[in-house]
Amino acid sequence: EVQLVESGGGLVQAGGSLRLSCAASGFTFDDYAIGWFRQAPGKEREGVSCISSSDGSTYYADSVKGRFTISSDNAKNTVYLQMNSLKPEDTAVYYCAAPIADPSYHGSSCLLYEYDYWGQGTQVTVSS
Repeated sequence: EVQLVESGGGLVQAGGSLRLSCAASGFTFDDYAIGWFRQAPGKEREGVSCISSSDGSTYYADSVKGRFTISSDNAKNTVYLQMNSLKPEDTAVYYCAAPIADPSYHGSSCLLYEYDYWGQGTQVTVSS
C-alpha cells in the first residue's frame, strides 16, 4: 500500500524556518519523483518543489526559489523540504505526493496532474 506521511509543520514567525518531512512506503522510492505542493485557503493547490530520487533533479516555484530547499534521503525513503525566510504568504497546508501511475514523470516538472498519491497534509502557519 502506497503511503506518504508528512510531518514538521507548525506555527512560526515571519523570517523563521521549518523543515517538512515526507516518509514514503509501499513503492520503490528510487524510481519516482516526489513533490511538495501547498494549498492556501481559497486558493488552488500549487507545486512548490519536486525532486527525482534517481538523479536528484529538482524544481522550485519562483515564489520559493532561494528560500526553500528540497532533498531526498533514499536510505530512509524520505524527502525533506527545508523552508527558510518564511513569509506570511507561505501559510498553507503542505502536501507531499508521488506520481505512482507513471514513474517517467520527472522531478524537474512538478505538474499537479502528474501526481496521483497524496499524503494527508501538514499545516504551516507563518505569522507576521
